[in-house]
Amino acid sequence: MTPRERVLAAFAKEETDRVPVHHIGTCSEIASALLGREAYVGGGIQQWREVTALWEGEDAHEEFVERSFRDAIDIARVFQNDIIRPSYWRYNRRPTKKIDDNTYLFAEGAEEDWTVLRFDPPSEQCHVFKYHPEAKQTFEDIEAQISAGEKSVGDYRPTEQRYDFELRAMELMGDEYVIRVGAGGCGIPTRNTDIWFEAMLLRPDLVGRHLDLQVERARRDIEFLSQRGFKLFWGGGDFASYEGPMYSPQVFDDLMLPRVTEIAAIAEAHGGFYLFASDGNLWPVADSLFGASGVHGYYEIDGRAQMDLGRLRREFPHLTLIGNISSHTVHLGTREEILEEVLSCLQEAKRSHGIIVGTSNYFVPGTPVENVEAVLETIEQYR
Repeated sequence: MTPRERVLAAFAKEETDRVPVHHIGTCSEIASALLGREAYVGGGIQQWREVTALWEGEDAHEEFVERSFRDAIDIARVFQNDIIRPSYWRYNRRPTKKIDDNTYLFAEGAEEDWTVLRFDPPSEQCHVFKYHPEAKQTFEDIEAQISAGEKSVGDYRPTEQRYDFELRAMELMGDEYVIRVGAGGCGIPTRNTDIWFEAMLLRPDLVGRHLDLQVERARRDIEFLSQRGFKLFWGGGDFASYEGPMYSPQVFDDLMLPRVTEIAAIAEAHGGFYLFASDGNLWPVADSLFGASGVHGYYEIDGRAQMDLGRLRREFPHLTLIGNISSHTVHLGTREEILEEVLSCLQEAKRSHGIIVGTSNYFVPGTPVENVEAVLETIEQYR
């Protein structure tokens, strides 16, 4: 089978020639070690690289773009992924001032709107924050933001420039591989959480309007992408920890469930599959999220958060499952613990159709490269 055939068979719950694989992502440190060169992939480090390149000029930015695309494809092949992730994080804004090698100022518009990007090399993460301390948001503030979004959403049209890496990968590799593309993000904001948590109880109408904007964008993105050959739409949004969701099952059912259901129906109407991602323990909302909503796939599955592949398969036989090799185990576990976890995932995938094995999230900075190699070698040997 080709990788594409293998993945689509998993979504059809059909037998595959070997276990399909997709490692969701990697930090630059690990990718660089595996590729033998500085690899332009990762999270915040990619945002900092792009801002630095934009500061240095058009040629530097063009080099950033080309290296980022090449390295994302190359590391996916090293991972022997059946699904290609062609794009990592971006921050396509030219700064107005370089404060130091890791810090840039964006002095655009009114001074109260200025922002700063600060990069932390050890963690490979960036923080983008207001130049001046932000005042605590009010319901009036978020209602004004939502109203502005409602006025502009009618003019929203996805563009080929927005999906340039994905479309390029589809043209080059789409006959052989499934190309990963983000569409259908759906979640209650996790920044300024105090005001949004208050709104869930006191102004659920505002939260619903915010989510409705996400549904409308998803509708337009999915229609645009499906016309260009994409079938898997990677959406969702983090809302849980190891202890459980950040808000109650009732809030999920009242606010999230109708919107997630609508996005899943949009994907299905276009012949595709909607995948929902969140870290953490999702069992308190699992019947709604994985059952009633009609979601087709679930990724970022973390066994350390009690999201067990076997139980998920038994309780939601229609659901395609992606992940379950814990990033934490690969980062800090012994070789024996890593091998045990990888083999357990492979065994469940062979026993139960519709499972795509891979890391639960990123291969994170500080992970010994030999631990990642142990994962890759074990999968290759036993898949």
